[in-house]
Amino acid sequence: QLQLVESGGGVVQPGGSLRLSCAASRFTLDYYVIGWFRQAPGKEREGVSCISSSDGSTTYADSLNGRFTISRDVAKNPVYLQMNSLKPEDTAVYYCAADALRTRCGLGVYAGEYHSWGQGTQVIVSS
Repeated sequence: QLQLVESGGGVVQPGGSLRLSCAASRFTLDYYVIGWFRQAPGKEREGVSCISSSDGSTTYADSLNGRFTISRDVAKNPVYLQMNSLKPEDTAVYYCAADALRTRCGLGVYAGEYHSWGQGTQVIVSS
């Protein structure tokens, strides 16, 4: 069973940056579509970004306005989420998830399409 582990969360001031990592303990993520999600207190889980396994194409939530970048390090397994110009409203627990049935992301990032999830990493944006 695929086990995902997120890391890289923490406390950052508004305008700062963080890079989150998603890795698998015993498998390479090369053949999985990987999605990043976040859930703020009292809110529903929100799809943030997705990266395809076939061609590396990506999808982002419209609300991000280009501040986040998802990428793969094929040689080293992790999938990264680079988050720049962070805002207090980005505060949430961030999760990565994997899907082996598709090879490409769709137009949106939907939780129901993913079958393996990590435990999440907390991101707090506060001055």
